[in-house]
Parts: sequence; structure tokens; C-alpha cells
Amino acid sequence: MSAPCAVIVGAGPAGIRAAETLLAHGLTPCVVDEAARAGGQIYRRQPTNFKRPGRQLYGFEAGKAQALHATMDTLAAQLDYRPNTLVWNAQNGQLDTLCEGVVGQLAAPRLIIATGATDRILPVPGWTLPGVYSLGAAQIALKFQGCSIGERVVFCGSGPLLYLVAYQYAKAGAKVLAVLDSAPFSAQCRAVPSLLRQPTTLAKGLYYRAWLTAHGIAVHQGATLTRIEGQRRTQAIAWEQSGQAWHMDCDAVAFAHALRSETQLADLLDCEFAWSPLNRAWLPRRDSAGRSSVPGVYLAGDGAGIMGADAAELAGERAALALLQDLGHAVDAQHCAALERRLATIEAFRRGLERAFPFPQSWAAQAPDTLPVCRCEEVSAGQIRAVVDDGHWEINRVKAMCRVGMGRCQGRMCGAAAAELIAQRSGRDLEQIGRLRGQAPIKPLPFGVESAP
Repeated sequence: MSAPCAVIVGAGPAGIRAAETLLAHGLTPCVVDEAARAGGQIYRRQPTNFKRPGRQLYGFEAGKAQALHATMDTLAAQLDYRPNTLVWNAQNGQLDTLCEGVVGQLAAPRLIIATGATDRILPVPGWTLPGVYSLGAAQIALKFQGCSIGERVVFCGSGPLLYLVAYQYAKAGAKVLAVLDSAPFSAQCRAVPSLLRQPTTLAKGLYYRAWLTAHGIAVHQGATLTRIEGQRRTQAIAWEQSGQAWHMDCDAVAFAHALRSETQLADLLDCEFAWSPLNRAWLPRRDSAGRSSVPGVYLAGDGAGIMGADAAELAGERAALALLQDLGHAVDAQHCAALERRLATIEAFRRGLERAFPFPQSWAAQAPDTLPVCRCEEVSAGQIRAVVDDGHWEINRVKAMCRVGMGRCQGRMCGAAAAELIAQRSGRDLEQIGRLRGQAPIKPLPFGVESAP
């Protein structure tokens, strides 16, 4: 089989719109996606034998989700579409893949990376107990498996996803005991002028919050989760609010503090990175059209910076148009400019969200030495601090000395927390700590894989 004109990694909102745009201009891309069905995390599709209505799965976003799914269903026959396919390495215009236990290679002369995001985890004592999930994992259990993570669930952390997932669980009939939001109510009030740039989105968030309260679900703002308790599984949580300590019995917890971009493929392809104060992370550089610093590599969606599903669709289309421009195809310049203006408006709204849900700056200082940070390698906060005290503060050097981020997840779960601890202990700005370098395989590979014939 000849190499495709372009490969799109990820079949979420950004990847689907990119594929649609390329097809509309006469190009047939290859779309590679780790999931069994297209839609991404936000619009994750249920298995074909599940028949729950879209309104129950996606709430206010049901129309958008179903429209996106219908688009992909129409496009699938016209594409080289490869679901259930993990891209675990990328170099020299070549992707290494894994599909149903078979590894292979895929030529990618031009590449649109639309890999999305995962939860940003700030560990607390007890977070490794059974019954503790990230917010995204809890959402997957509900959407894709049709089940709750527990019989009495508490949702903790910060960010819009916190309220959305709590609402989805309660709406589905799960017993939601409480929502603990680390952001103070005053911060959200101060952010309202910026959030009014997207009044419909703001209204949805306010509705979720009001609905939870109206249905008797306690929402505690300015609440810090301090520990998760239990013997063989989660049995209770403890938290602090306004200087008071609180305790609650429960059997499941979902928590996260906003999202982090999946940037490993861009790193492996030698894309330049730049510090993003808004995302509190290093992100691959891209221009307003989605071009990276590497010719032929384009970036779209939350994998290049957290902007949400609406922005991901716009960015996917814009990146595809940039690819077409670079191949010499005529595109509508006014439409391209309109896409960029809409993305700029959403970015301003995103800045408002950051003010409404500020990062918990005190987390690193309050984390006890015994706290497990890297689950894969069993590295504690105290071990990281000891390495810093020995004079090592660049994150890859710290990794080499204590193995934090060296396990199966390659730092995807522990990297952000480790960087916060290093910065706090060394007295340096987070930007100075550097970023964990991407390493293949970017996600775990099973033993016994076969090579494609």
C-alpha cells in the first residue's frame, strides 16, 4: 500500500474535522485512533450494543456529539481509518503502531497530531487505593461501560470537568455525595467578565452547578482534599475548608486539577517547545494555523494546548487548511482568518477559566514526604526532595537519580506533580525545571506482540 498523503493521529473533534477538510479538498488521509470508535474523550461513543440516548450521555453537548459521530460515520468509508491502533513512537516521517497485538509501521510524510489531553493529577495520601479514579477515568466508566465507579461517590479537584462529570453521574442515577472544588467562589466571581465572552458555555457551567445544589448534592468551594482513607479500598475522605477539618464516608473518589496536553509525539518528532503560563506546561510551538516548527507536522486540539472541544474542531479544520496551503492547494483566506479569530475568542475565555479555577499553589509545600508520587516506580515526595537537596533540580536529572517518570506511564501521570515538587523545593520557577523528554514507547506495550507480515 502506498503512503497516505497525510496521517491524522486522533479521531476526536480535531482529528475528525481535519479529515473532513482534507477529503473536501480531494485528499484521502489516514486516520489512526487508539479507541474502538471515533469521538475522542469528550464525545466518547458507547459500544454498539449499548442503546442509551445521546442526551443521557452528553447532556447539552448531545447535538454536537451526534453530529460529529455522524460525520465520521459518513467519512469512514472514504478514509484509511484505523481504530484500535496505538501510535507509540514517531521519528523520521514514520509512525510505529500497535493494533490487536501486532506492531507495524506507517509512513507519514505529513502529519496532523490531534492526541488530546489527560487529567492533571496532584496526588494526596491514599490516592493509590482501589476506588480512586481520575475524573476522566470516571467519565469513561460511565460513558463506555455504563457503570458508576462506586455506590457513594465524591468528586474533587478543580476545573469545568469537575462539575460536568459530577452532573453526568448524578443525572445517570449514581449516588453523588459531594463535590469538593479547591477554587474559592470569589475567584469564580472575579472571572465572570472574561467568561462572558462565551455566554452559552458559561450558562452551561452555571446550570451544572445549580442543578447539583437543587438536587441536594453538597458543593464545597475552597475545599482541599487532604487524604483518602481505607484499608483494602476507599472508605472515606478528609478535607479542609476555611481552616476547618471535615470527614466523609464514601466508597469511591474521582479527582483531578484540570487537564494536561499529550505532547509526547511532538517531542519525539523534535518539535520545538515553549513555556505556556496559561497551561502551566511546556507545549509544542505552533503558529496561528497549527504549523509546528517541523515542516509537515501540524498540531490541533487539546494536545497542543487546552482549549476545549469547540476550539478543537476549529483548530483541526485550520490545521488541515494549512497542510493544504503548504501543498499548493487554493483555500479561502477569509475563512482561514475567521477560524483564527474564533480561536482567539475562545482563548480569551480559556484565560477566564484559569482565573475561575486557579492552580492550588500550596499543593507541593503541603505534600507529605511519604506521599507516593510516581506509582510505577514507587517514588515518594520525600525521595524527590532528597534528590533536589543533593543539588539536582532539572527534571530529567531528577528522573535519572530517583526514577520518577521512568515507569509504564512515562511521566504522563506523575510528571506534572514531580515538576511542582522540584520547583517548590529548589526555590525556582516552574519554567526553569524543564520538561520530561518523550521516550518511546509513549504508552505501555504488552509482551508477546507480533510484527506485521
